[in-house]
Amino acid sequence: MTKTTHFWWVRHAPVVNNGGLVYGGGEIDADVSNTALFEGLAARLPKKAVYLASGLRRTHQTLAAVRAAGRQDIPGEIRGYVELNEQSLGDWQGQPIAELFSKGGPWPGFWMTPADNVPPNGESFAQLCERVSGIVPEIAAEYAGKHVVIAAHGGTIRGALAQALNLSPAQALAFGVDNCSTTRIDHYLGDDGAVAWGVPIVNLPAVNLPVANFAAAY
Repeated sequence: MTKTTHFWWVRHAPVVNNGGLVYGGGEIDADVSNTALFEGLAARLPKKAVYLASGLRRTHQTLAAVRAAGRQDIPGEIRGYVELNEQSLGDWQGQPIAELFSKGGPWPGFWMTPADNVPPNGESFAQLCERVSGIVPEIAAEYAGKHVVIAAHGGTIRGALAQALNLSPAQALAFGVDNCSTTRIDHYLGDDGAVAWGVPIVNLPAVNLPVANFAAAY
């Protein structure tokens, strides 16, 4: 019989004003003042789930805000995985985004830099994908057959989508992953050890937006 593990990926809440600086895999607090976002997540996320997060505090702050919005089943202490952290942008972190782009012109794509480019003392998005694809099967094995909610980052979630859909890192960068959105990826394990994936939800907003305002929100 196939065993299905449901991964519910939640991108962290918007960060407190970063002043136009690159933060990447650095620490910065989440802005948890918009209670509607967390009430929406509280209503959506499954009951009787395992809750995990990255090693960065903004993901833990996000789950704490969902807990405060009525989900007392979410533990006060959440297990964090550094393997699920956002891409480390190395020496770029803390620099003004505009100044960084002015040095060589902005990268004409969705992400700050091409997927295989390694910032000084940092890592490429392709390397992020490697570490995410390494830890996800371990989590699936430990929590097989359960609902697993993971608070993480835009880059991390794109890395998980790359693994599930067998995409190149460059292709995975095309996904939009908004703050407090939900992406669900299902991991199927057959009796013979074969693995398959399903992706029923990508970038679902935390709150339902009126049709007239939906495009403006992006």
